[in-house]
Amino acid sequence: MSIHKTPRGRWEAKWRDPSGRQRSKNFPTKREAKDFLAEMATTLRRGNYVDPHAGRQRFETHARAWLASRNDEATTKARDASIMHNHVIPQWGSWQLGKIDHLSVQGWVTELGTRRSPATTAEAFRLTSAVLRSAVRNRLIAFNPCEDVRLPKRRKHDHDDRVISREDLSRLLLPALPERYRAFVATTAWAGLRWGEVAGLRADALDLEAGRLRVIRVVVEVSGNTAFKPFPKSVAGRRTVPLPPWLVTMIGEHNDRYGLGDHGLVFPNAVGKPLRRTLFRSRVWRPALVRAGLLGEVAEIDGHKFEARWADEDGDEDSAICGSYEEAVKAVAREAGAGLRFHDLRHSYATWLVDDGVPPNMVQRVMGHENVTTTLQLYTRRTEHHERILDALGGQPTPAADDPAPTSSDSDDDPDEEDPGVVTP
Repeated sequence: MSIHKTPRGRWEAKWRDPSGRQRSKNFPTKREAKDFLAEMATTLRRGNYVDPHAGRQRFETHARAWLASRNDEATTKARDASIMHNHVIPQWGSWQLGKIDHLSVQGWVTELGTRRSPATTAEAFRLTSAVLRSAVRNRLIAFNPCEDVRLPKRRKHDHDDRVISREDLSRLLLPALPERYRAFVATTAWAGLRWGEVAGLRADALDLEAGRLRVIRVVVEVSGNTAFKPFPKSVAGRRTVPLPPWLVTMIGEHNDRYGLGDHGLVFPNAVGKPLRRTLFRSRVWRPALVRAGLLGEVAEIDGHKFEARWADEDGDEDSAICGSYEEAVKAVAREAGAGLRFHDLRHSYATWLVDDGVPPNMVQRVMGHENVTTTLQLYTRRTEHHERILDALGGQPTPAADDPAPTSSDSDDDPDEEDPGVVTP
């Protein structure tokens, strides 16, 4: 290591990196150059050397290399690539890695939170932090500026994780569905399946005689294309689920009427392929919610037109006049906010079991959760225990025959009587 004065009057510090390559950096004063070399000597000795020029690499360059190096599943890759393209790269793509500081990241997160949901903001921040953490590991920057950044809080809304009762599902929703999809939705609800598990159900995993199905594979959808994945979400996801006798009959009748699809699919689309979640939601699920009276409202006016009414994500009400009932249904399905999600059928299944007193460890196994804590946290808090609590408290207590009710002269003996010497608001 050495320090030399340049012809321009600056001080050049020279050192060799771990590979033996000579490096240099200029400073306005000799003191700064000495301090820098002292710091370089310490990092070289401790083995945590970072090239001071490496941070000049653009964020986008390292981010794309980081994405390409990962061995995630196709769905995860597609999701992260979308978030990176839409939210992260537009903000940080042209920045040098070494120029990104904590204050800049915190300001971006705060501003993004005013435009996007807390979930989207958290995902964008997660990827930003992961790229910068990779830069630290690769000795491009010395530390991750995302540490201790505060994210917007995720708050529960009234429409989050809705639960539909078995009665409403049977009486309202199933009849509102096209007949081809009733067994599909019923199986999802009364077996507690995820979308990919029920959409990927094949005949070899369905035993109608024994009244059970096995979750052994799923269907995944990436950029509009579906494919089978030969294993479920987790190890615990591989499980056997019992089916009610009436559902066994319903599935059998469905198979007799519509037949099996490609690879023995139990619930294929009209051309034998796996159902696509995005299309099902817009064309089947949301319109069925409207017809069932579970989303928005459609009212006939003047016998020829129909008024579609709905509330958006912010709770603001709106309406439109349509020329037909189906046109009004589509308007509500397209514009209304919230509403029961398809995944809420799985939540409802678990809630039914918990409310009926099924032990949490049994609910855990049939739901395919890795840990019973997940089951307890997700579903026991959803259940309403008001009736049980009132039953435990019993009715209004009545005094015994030989113990008359206290009168004003007995107030000193009443432990709940207010102290006359205490002023209460």
